[in-house]
Amino acid sequence: MEEINQVEKKAKTGVALVNLGTPDSTRVSDVRKYLTQFLLDARVIDIPEWNRQLLVRGSIAPFRAPKSAAEYKKLWTEEGSPIKIFGYGLRDKLQKRLGEEYVVSLGMRYQSPSVEESLDMLFKENVSRVIVIPLFPQYASATVGSVIEEVMKVVRSNLTFPQLNFVNKFYDRKDFIDAWTSIGNKYDLEKYDKIIFSYHGIPQRQLFKADTNNICKANGHCCQEISGKNQFCYSAQCFHNTRLLINSMGLDSEKCITTFQSRLGRSEWTQPYTEATVERLAVEGYKKVLIFSPAFVADCLETTVELGMEYRDLFLENGGEVFDMVESLNVAEPWVDVLENMVREY
Repeated sequence: MEEINQVEKKAKTGVALVNLGTPDSTRVSDVRKYLTQFLLDARVIDIPEWNRQLLVRGSIAPFRAPKSAAEYKKLWTEEGSPIKIFGYGLRDKLQKRLGEEYVVSLGMRYQSPSVEESLDMLFKENVSRVIVIPLFPQYASATVGSVIEEVMKVVRSNLTFPQLNFVNKFYDRKDFIDAWTSIGNKYDLEKYDKIIFSYHGIPQRQLFKADTNNICKANGHCCQEISGKNQFCYSAQCFHNTRLLINSMGLDSEKCITTFQSRLGRSEWTQPYTEATVERLAVEGYKKVLIFSPAFVADCLETTVELGMEYRDLFLENGGEVFDMVESLNVAEPWVDVLENMVREY
């Protein structure tokens, strides 16, 4: 029994943090490579394989890469991509918090460091189990589902692998809401006419595919409530996330709006759209807007450039006066608290 206890004491637990990813540089070739890998994921563009290959390789990646490369240059730093910088900072802070009984790694679903590299690093440490934490608060097939699928693809070729645990969502954790509240409270929330909570959008068809209980067909307002039957509905999770933040920060729900950004293509995506909402508010005479993006735990292209630059310009051009973006959790201590709590709960 003593020998068994000694083995248990020596065995470490691996923690794999996984975010979306980033190009390796702002060169068009690197951005094209990133976009190709990202958009060829069948969980991201869920159409037949041949159509997806033709669409991505023949149209989207070649024509979008130059524009995206120019956008990445707007946020790139001397150290590289912010999402990767914040990722390494978060990994190091969590490692310090957890101590030597744990080994923490960082992986990106697309490009480097890859999920495979991240897991190999943990396996070389002979960890007894791995807790995989996709850094996406709400569950969606295109994000969390894709990470889980990639992890299983990597480990299934091994003759042996440790116990695996997955965190598939955490948007409704009290400590997560508290972390966002601590950042939001840095702002004078009363001075704004409207407060937008903007989430990354997904195609409507993906909501319907995930609707195994046919809630969407039976109730057109199903996204406004969360229950056991629609707990994996991405839209419903986002609306509920907003309600939790409104309650936590003591906001007036009448001046808060949930929207969805980053639409790609012509098909219908989750609505209302952030871009259209920002323009409408300015046209209707609202002068001061504050925007949160609770779908992202690290500032990136979608927050810094899309929200903080493009939508700000759109608001001001249409008569608005103040458009402020709340920074993401990045490496804030309350966010590290959330991750530490999740790991220790496992």
